[in-house]
Amino acid sequence: MSEDNYQTWDRLVYVKVPGGQVACYIYNDDPALPSVIALNGGPGVPCDYIRESHSFLADNSYRFIAFDQLGTGSSDRSNDTSLYTLKRYCEEVDAVRKELVDGPAHLLGHSWGGWLAIEYACSYGENLLSLILEDTCADIPFLVSELNRLRSELGQEIFQMMLAHEAAGTFEHPEYKAAITLLDYRHVCRLKERPTALQRSVDNMSEHIYEHMQGPNEFVYTGELANWNRVEDIKSVHCPVLIIVGQFDEITSNCAQQMYQKFPNAKMELFLESSHTPFFEEPVKFRKILLQFLDIQQKHA
Repeated sequence: MSEDNYQTWDRLVYVKVPGGQVACYIYNDDPALPSVIALNGGPGVPCDYIRESHSFLADNSYRFIAFDQLGTGSSDRSNDTSLYTLKRYCEEVDAVRKELVDGPAHLLGHSWGGWLAIEYACSYGENLLSLILEDTCADIPFLVSELNRLRSELGQEIFQMMLAHEAAGTFEHPEYKAAITLLDYRHVCRLKERPTALQRSVDNMSEHIYEHMQGPNEFVYTGELANWNRVEDIKSVHCPVLIIVGQFDEITSNCAQQMYQKFPNAKMELFLESSHTPFFEEPVKFRKILLQFLDIQQKHA
């Protein structure tokens, strides 16, 4: 997708949330339009990649909002790890919604943003028009088993080498980093060149947040989220749900299927040529699927 397809936001607003202020980017800022709030992946990265890949919503009669989560991008920064919990992040999402949206909204979450969206839906479900879950899961222990399956597909010798480095804490060893690079290409973004916005988000990561909440890399979970599991709780989420997953996704189609079977009102779309970023890898199909889902919800609103 060309950078020329991205548009700039209409308004940049700083919203007070528990722990500080967050920078919110509003596209097509017409309060009469249905609002879509996006929660980017990470944790600990700014929202550049999600806002630029989803800004097309503003050209299709939706008011689109993305924001740099606390500790990232243009939002307030803090090394206080007590701020980086799912409970406080949910309060942050609700503070943004209350400040910028008059009533319920469509909530969209990618990867870590999907875990946050699920957690929000379990606690604040009355505030949602719909839930869009992109390349995410509801059960991290199950995800870890799937990641180990993907890693074993590199061959048992490489997999055992990775496990040995993880046990020793030698994550910077060249052979370990080479295996992570290969896994990233297979399962995170399969494009020959990473989109500028995605690379910009990764380059500006707040690593202390990522490590505290997740772990050392995309394939090892040692942080606060390691035991997170809402797979039974999502049975109580009754709003319409769209689940999007790539055929080669690090958060696998088995994870997506597990969610699909639990949500009372869900639709699942598999992107056959994508890994973890179908909005970059198959943008035409992605836009069509997302807009069809949102338009149907609006017709029934």
